[in-house]
Amino acid sequence: MIRVLDEQQSYDLLATTTVGRVGFVDDGRVQIYPVNFAVSGHDLLFRTSHDGLLATLTLEPIDVSFEVDYHDPLGNTAWSVLMHGTLSRVPDEYAGDVAARVNPWAGGDRNLALSFSIQSIEGRAVRREPFRGSTADPEG
Repeated sequence: MIRVLDEQQSYDLLATTTVGRVGFVDDGRVQIYPVNFAVSGHDLLFRTSHDGLLATLTLEPIDVSFEVDYHDPLGNTAWSVLMHGTLSRVPDEYAGDVAARVNPWAGGDRNLALSFSIQSIEGRAVRREPFRGSTADPEG
């Protein structure tokens, strides 16, 4: 039922959606932030506010995770891609390109373009058999 995806399959799935989650440790606690993103080669691009916690993750290299998944309840399928890497600020001359490709649902001033550099990627897909009810005879 669970199938490990190869690297190319994992990259291919990233291009099918635009919402993922950034995971990191801050002050000894795991934090997970949802973000809208776009794929750019082996990097993920997204936007945040200049004074937000995600912006501070670019000040010194730290380990960051990024997770994207999908669930199709009608097709009884799901997949998940987990990546590890680092965040950096996109140079100002390319920030406009990121702004044109990524539209944060959260709104507000999210003009700082960030790039997540994927250093490792792994994916899994699952398909389950549809529930058909009990085959046991209720009468006994």
